[in-house]
Amino acid sequence: MPHSLGIDFGTSGARAIVLNPALEIRSSVSLPFPAICSNWAGLWQQTLFDLLQQIPLELRQTIASIAINGTSSTVLISDATGNPLSAPLLYNDDRGSVVLEQVKSIAPPNHTVISATSSLAKLFWFNYAEGETASHRQLRNTSGRYFLHQADWLAFWLHGQIGISDYHNALKLGYDVENLRYPDWLQTPAMPFELPKVLPPGTPIAPVTAALCDRFQFPPHCQVCAGTTDSIAAVLASGVQATGEAVTSLGSTLVLKLLSNTRIEDARYGIYSHRLGERWLVGGASNTGGAVLKQFFSSEELVQLSQEIDPSQESPLDYYPLLKPGERFPMNDPQLAPRLEPRPDRPSEFLHGLLESIARIEAKGYRLLQELGATPLRYVHSAGGGAANQVWLQIRSRQLQVPVFAAARTEAAYGTARLAMQGIVN
Repeated sequence: MPHSLGIDFGTSGARAIVLNPALEIRSSVSLPFPAICSNWAGLWQQTLFDLLQQIPLELRQTIASIAINGTSSTVLISDATGNPLSAPLLYNDDRGSVVLEQVKSIAPPNHTVISATSSLAKLFWFNYAEGETASHRQLRNTSGRYFLHQADWLAFWLHGQIGISDYHNALKLGYDVENLRYPDWLQTPAMPFELPKVLPPGTPIAPVTAALCDRFQFPPHCQVCAGTTDSIAAVLASGVQATGEAVTSLGSTLVLKLLSNTRIEDARYGIYSHRLGERWLVGGASNTGGAVLKQFFSSEELVQLSQEIDPSQESPLDYYPLLKPGERFPMNDPQLAPRLEPRPDRPSEFLHGLLESIARIEAKGYRLLQELGATPLRYVHSAGGGAANQVWLQIRSRQLQVPVFAAARTEAAYGTARLAMQGIVN
């Protein structure tokens, strides 16, 4: 029986999940990352091989396809043999701010690459850091040096084909996911590094190398498929299928993704769309979320105090819960101050106000997506730690005016294994 393997490289660790054709988990292994690391690339490579080693041998011998996800806009430069030529830049690294004007000079207005943390900003920063001029017209074209996303580079160590990516990872590099090509404005300046060839996620690339088949006992026909990002993998895990379905991730922050027939791109609000077959996953990320709740309440208090809240009654408290000034979506205001007053004497009333206010922000976000042309919202799958709070689910359903329920699956590795399964089916 052929199995698929999904590997997730997230922000705090890595996980591997093996699925059978019925999409049942046969094996799940995980390894944490240290908070600080002097050699991220070396750690990622070793973690990849350690994960493979921990999968039971009898399952490794049945794996027919593998896919890897990585954190969006985590990138590095390598030579043709995969050897890193500089330290990776992680997903949240904003040193690209020094070349942002350079990015703006070639990118269309309000494009998603116009961000200090975008892949394209990091590409230009790599060139800037080497002492090149900040003018894009003078970027030098150097062959044999590859700009790769984390998932691209890790997959290379399995299939041996350098310079291949997927259109989920390549979105913030500037790849035109509607026309499936690099846009003219990106091809005009001489690029300092070779850009990856971009494939649809889940497309078989090449078999696992003979050396790794011998080492881990994979079947010789085991295919490595084009991957995705960790956030899209979590959506794939949820089982979202019909337009109008959405996934809200209630982790430290609040992230919305709505499956739509229409593509929406608007950097003014931090909105961009990932291609999902012939449809679009439209979304944005707010700075509000669970991190604010944990500033005031322990996990135990959140459970206990939630039981004192009547979710059918709307809280009159009107907060904008933030840890620090600044919001991205549904309003883009770097100076927006947290609003957490007045604070009632009863802790349960304060929590009710916070939960209600975050739900209002979620509702405003989905309204904005629909005002800009996205498919109307039908119901919401909830992922992240907040999805376990049944009182909050009811509050959010009241605010959103659609059913809200916890997603059956939320593990990014599970979604990536589902993606890899396409390589078997197709």
